[in-house]
Amino acid sequence: MTASGDLLQALFQRLRSDASLSALLGGAGLLERPTDNAAFPHVTCGQTSAFDWDTGVQNDADQLVTLHVWSKTHDAAETRAIMDSIKARLADAVLIIGSRGQTRLVLEFAEARYDEDLLVHHGLLRFRAITQEND
Repeated sequence: MTASGDLLQALFQRLRSDASLSALLGGAGLLERPTDNAAFPHVTCGQTSAFDWDTGVQNDADQLVTLHVWSKTHDAAETRAIMDSIKARLADAVLIIGSRGQTRLVLEFAEARYDEDLLVHHGLLRFRAITQEND
């Protein structure tokens, strides 16, 4: 599996083990890939990218992961509650990524807004994942 694949697997495993997040999402609302017929609310994984902050070249040790929260409620409360639950579970978390080492997640960006074109509340959470390789 790729470094980003390993990271996403560990990240989603951590989120799926959170009973309060599962309750907010109605059980099956955590999707690694978006689908057209997904029930609301749900969370999907967006773009991931690997980047070396010092040299500007690709590097699997530092990655950005974006999670999207989708809700069709009339206000933003549900979106914000789901985002808060994800932040509590992932911000400053340390994940074990197979034989690669430990990865620490740092929240880089969070935003909730209403998308008038899609008629949904859309939350964005971007985490920086910093991996320390095993020797």
